[in-house]
Amino acid sequence: MTDISELLLSKIRDVADYPEPGVMFKDITPLLADPAAFTALTDALAEVADRTGATKVVGLEARGFILGAPVAVRAGVGFVPVRKAGKLPGATLSQAYDLEYGSAEIEIHAEDLSGSDRVLVVDDVLATGGTAEASIQLIRRAGAQVCGLAVLMELGFLSGRARVEPALAGAPLTSLLTV
Repeated sequence: MTDISELLLSKIRDVADYPEPGVMFKDITPLLADPAAFTALTDALAEVADRTGATKVVGLEARGFILGAPVAVRAGVGFVPVRKAGKLPGATLSQAYDLEYGSAEIEIHAEDLSGSDRVLVVDDVLATGGTAEASIQLIRRAGAQVCGLAVLMELGFLSGRARVEPALAGAPLTSLLTV
């Protein structure tokens, strides 16, 4: 395990039975509160943005905003939020997707992306992959190219990678930690 992995893992707190019994929630707020750990995380994700040639970072609501915005600043590229339906003013593109129980919808301002953009999607956790897959579809519908997906943590036991990799169509999926 690398030093950054050890640092990041040491700042992620397990919360049993949240948000429901039987779930072990991975709380990243201690990591965000630690300037050294948050800086190391931002630097690592910004390196992914540089390596993939990203011109924009898309952050997924809500923790993807917290991680993606400083990554975009550090990498010297723009930041575009992907929000839950009904949260963005003006004209939007939307993408519905299935969850384990039900469905959800996300939106983006299409004018924030162009055909020349290479987009790195950033989020805190890759779980089942539904939101990440929908965001990839949404970015492509807006006319931009997806150059990768980068997450702090992948929950390997939920098989999100198997769902997302086909949508990435060869673009890299980078997980700093796999649990």
